[in-house]
Amino acid sequence: MLKIRFESLTDKSKLDAQPELFIRLVPDKANKTLFIIDSGIGMTKADLVNNLGTIARSGTKKFMEALQAGADVSMIIGQFGVGFYSTYLVAEKVIITTKHNNDEQYIWEAQVGGSFTVTRDVNGEQLGRETKITLFLKEDQSINGLISFDFISCYVNLERTNHIV
Repeated sequence: MLKIRFESLTDKSKLDAQPELFIRLVPDKANKTLFIIDSGIGMTKADLVNNLGTIARSGTKKFMEALQAGADVSMIIGQFGVGFYSTYLVAEKVIITTKHNNDEQYIWEAQVGGSFTVTRDVNGEQLGRETKITLFLKEDQSINGLISFDFISCYVNLERTNHIV
């Protein structure tokens, strides 16, 4: 979110595909899924492969190295992509559909302990410039208590239902 906001300061056209900046959390009780949708910068195919592809290329390794070097934790949270891998604590499968201004729309998909695939999304709902993460919750998980707003510096819209799994 901050990246697209920053880029739009010098180039207003960066917001053309999606002028509104948002984060939406949408629980789906019937399908035991949680959707996390944002209108941030989106990801290119290279971003998906390089940043989500392996732990060695993800921020987790860099994060651990920074911690071991004595870095101040409060200064490094959110910089290394560690939060993404925590999805596998509660989800058995993750699908990311994303569109970056400079690339086509792609789908990244992986299951716990498995490899991942990246395919061009030619059949799905076309996004502007955004990312939609779909978490398929594990059988023993509930949406209640999963969401924390401790380190978020923008407005988040949490859609509510009468009863969430």
